[in-house]
Amino acid sequence: MINSKCKICRRAGTKIFLKGDRCLSPKCPMVRRPYPPGQKGKGRTRGLSEYGKELKEKQKLKNLYNLRENQFRNYVKEVLKKRGGAEDISDLLIKKLESRLDNIVFRLGFALSRLQARQAINHGKFLVNGKKVKAPSYQVKKGDKITPHPSFFKKENSPGILKKYKPPSWLEFDIKKIEGKVIGEPSLEETGLSIELSSIFEYYSR
Repeated sequence: MINSKCKICRRAGTKIFLKGDRCLSPKCPMVRRPYPPGQKGKGRTRGLSEYGKELKEKQKLKNLYNLRENQFRNYVKEVLKKRGGAEDISDLLIKKLESRLDNIVFRLGFALSRLQARQAINHGKFLVNGKKVKAPSYQVKKGDKITPHPSFFKKENSPGILKKYKPPSWLEFDIKKIEGKVIGEPSLEETGLSIELSSIFEYYSR
């Protein structure tokens, strides 16, 4: 499983942080082998076609948020319908993705990856405004409070690790209550994503 996840990053040509702490360690394959997988990966220098570039950017963002193709396509198609409106569609797409419950559990520091966050949510380990939510895709809104179920904290999920974590500015974390809260809206700028979103919109507009 580790190798398959790491190959996704190597194909994308950038770290997508699918393996939590491993991605920050010297053992990360992107550090040791920063080229596409395969025997001839290191020597691949041929440029991509325009379609290839669009596909690559799409795969990077889709894999970053750990989404299936149909899930990701639906998000993009939804925001494309609002093209020409008052709000930039790039911002709209990022808000949709960042507002997913699995992403927020990850952003609050409860999980080392979005995949780990999704698994915990599927097992009913998180509450939104006091109610158990088992849908990782649940769209969390400003003012919502996210808390872990008491059974979430086992030896491998000690609340002590949260003391060292700082969430993004649009999220607030109360270490005493072990509670997260959405206090603003996610922004494209704060995510620091090195992805050409325009290429993704072009891909799905074909």
